[in-house]
Amino acid sequence: MLEGKRFPFIKRTNSLGLSSVLPYLPITLTYKNRSVEAMALLDTGATVNVLPYEIGIQLGAVWEEQTLPIQLSGNLAQMEARGLVLSASVAEFSPVLLAFAWTQFREAPLILGHMNFFAEFDVCFYRADLTFELRPRVK
Repeated sequence: MLEGKRFPFIKRTNSLGLSSVLPYLPITLTYKNRSVEAMALLDTGATVNVLPYEIGIQLGAVWEEQTLPIQLSGNLAQMEARGLVLSASVAEFSPVLLAFAWTQFREAPLILGHMNFFAEFDVCFYRADLTFELRPRVK
């Protein structure tokens, strides 16, 4: 069985000055020959992975070339999104392909959800010390 890696929750403060401690994960996303390092929110309530517009642009993706429409829900339900598959690397684990709903909404966070981050990784949350452990799923 592959060893897991533990990560601390990260304190974030919003534009109103309100702080929260959430499970953010450092991740490297790659599309074609470009890579971007980012912090992604692990969201067990999210159905899909969500990619903010600016990160897609930094990776060299072209909005008009993405033709698969994706329906978002919740706070992002009114935002247009299109499918985009990226390679993702976390810590020392092997890269995996992740499907994202790439949205033009510039305020959207980078979200890792059930389709398909939680299909690729098992996650265990530890509330006592505000950490989480990530382990690749054995296939």
